[in-house]
Amino acid sequence: MSERKQFLLRIDPELWRELERWAADDLRSVNAQVEWLLREAVRRHKGGREPPARGP
Repeated sequence: MSERKQFLLRIDPELWRELERWAADDLRSVNAQVEWLLREAVRRHKGGREPPARGP
């Protein structure tokens, strides 16, 4: 498994509580939930930048 990068994140306490609830609903840790959210955002961002497929 590749090494994971650690970093400090300052976050609003209310947002943290919301993330805790959401993570619990999805049976994830807050860390895993944040990583999932970031991966989804990157995937969507990449998808929006790809040129449309051309027809035959």
